[in-house]
Amino acid sequence: MTARPFDSTLPFLREGYPFISSRCAALGTDVFRSRLALRPVTFVRGAEAAAMFYDGEHFTRTAAMPPSVQHLLQDAGSVQALDGAAHRHRKRAFLSLMTPAAMGRLGDLFEAEWRAAEAGWAGSRIVLHEAVREVLTRTACRWAGVPLRESEVRARTRELGLMIDGAGRFGPSNWYARARRRRTERWAAGLIERIRAGQLLAVPGTAAQLFAHHVDEQGHRLPPEIAAVELLNVLRPTVAVARFVVFAAVALHQHPRWRTAFAAGDEEDLEPFVQEVRRFYPFFPAVPGRTTRAFAWGGHRFRKGEWVILDLYGTCHDPRLWTDPDSFQPERFRGWSWQEHPNTLIAQGAGDQDRDHRCPGEGSTVELLKRAVVLLATSKHEVPPQDLSIALNRFPALPRSGFVLARP
Repeated sequence: MTARPFDSTLPFLREGYPFISSRCAALGTDVFRSRLALRPVTFVRGAEAAAMFYDGEHFTRTAAMPPSVQHLLQDAGSVQALDGAAHRHRKRAFLSLMTPAAMGRLGDLFEAEWRAAEAGWAGSRIVLHEAVREVLTRTACRWAGVPLRESEVRARTRELGLMIDGAGRFGPSNWYARARRRRTERWAAGLIERIRAGQLLAVPGTAAQLFAHHVDEQGHRLPPEIAAVELLNVLRPTVAVARFVVFAAVALHQHPRWRTAFAAGDEEDLEPFVQEVRRFYPFFPAVPGRTTRAFAWGGHRFRKGEWVILDLYGTCHDPRLWTDPDSFQPERFRGWSWQEHPNTLIAQGAGDQDRDHRCPGEGSTVELLKRAVVLLATSKHEVPPQDLSIALNRFPALPRSGFVLARP
């Protein structure tokens, strides 16, 4: 293979999201070895790499993610930490929550919470990222069947947000986020136990009811702490959509013809617009795995147990897959479906959603974003001068201003 850097820790932290793809381009390969924090690692990118990474035959997520990240984003025992039959069984539980009717209800709840919040935004400036996180926390809890007292809203919003923000940080800020996560897990486990004891009525079809009574593939009910983790795996990703909402606001501001069209009620390209937001803007940069066996791919021989990182951002900007990938062009998604192209738009994973580790909440992300785009396009607001630049060496990324809106 072509010469490659011995240790990539500092370049990765300095360059951020484009690091893997830029090195692959320079080396003329889709796979190269290096080190992170002196640990051997193999980086891969592209649609073929995504197909291989997510096919369920070559990789496990077990022991692949650093504990500082895993505890905040997944934690032990969650669906993403499972493989094979256990993973497929648990995944079906999540997918059962994502029916068209459930997505419609989620979107309706989001709209209702947004409009209720708007009343408090009048005559003021708001930071959209902060405001929409609270809207999404309220939405997620109502949709999941989780009781949320008004006095709890700020704390829950803060805790769920820290799980996302803290995953890309090190040292005291990460430790603090993990400490708050443990408190949130105890809260969620308490809800599960109250439902099981009949002290709290869980609405059928909600995530709270589902995971309180879910059994594994062997017929055993989940321990309360695992059921709590899975409940948080519904709440936290819903709140994470706030970043996509902010990116959508940036796109509407910088490409005003789309705002004009949506404000006029022309929603023909609403879903293509949302998919382009998911492709174009930086969400999470990469995903790690460990090989389950030795095999050869792309001219590289993988050893069993090898640590491998798939480039999500670089694949979503791969010029072999996307014409002019660094321009914002929703038209490219007209007539597109992830079922036909499962390994190209991989901001939330690749492969088959029913079988592989592709995020089961992809549909809910799209639904929430479609609602948010219309709400943003039709609302009366101004965008004052601010710094909308996006630092690609910040994980996860966000416009520096958080997107400030001025409400009349």
